Amino acid sequence: MFGNPGFSYTGFIFLGMLFLPNIIWLRKMPQGYTSENENKVLLFLERAGEALTCCCSLIFSDFNIHEWTFWSLWLLGAFALMIMYEAWWVRYFRSGRRLSDFYSSFLGIPVAGATLPVISFFMLGVYGKVGCMLIAAVILGIGHIGIHLQHRKSIDTGK
Repeated sequence: MFGNPGFSYTGFIFLGMLFLPNIIWLRKMPQGYTSENENKVLLFLERAGEALTCCCSLIFSDFNIHEWTFWSLWLLGAFALMIMYEAWWVRYFRSGRRLSDFYSSFLGIPVAGATLPVISFFMLGVYGKVGCMLIAAVILGIGHIGIHLQHRKSIDTGK
């Protein structure tokens, strides 16, 4: 359930792929972006999920690469999703950086900026067989994807 304690360089790489574009985003936010009026429950779940996911990513060595097995496909899938996440960010940064660009789909995945990393970290949890990461990713997903869907809905309805 908890995994083997120890530093995860794989988790560190995933977090780097997550944080770098978000740091750039702070200077290139979409026009009209606001975090006001976000659902407080979803916001709490998002923050809790972020903290738990970050901690789990770094403190369990189960995420590091070992011999090739069937389980390695989960790691490859997780990494592929993070590459897609990076590609989504490139598309966003090259766009007009409107709200609709920020909450856009990518390759058929809705609100890809929220969905891709959540699924990726969940798959990393499956790969490492670390239940804490699975729980953290679900909590993160409920909050983060939920907030993004609410923002997307407000764009669609004009509210």
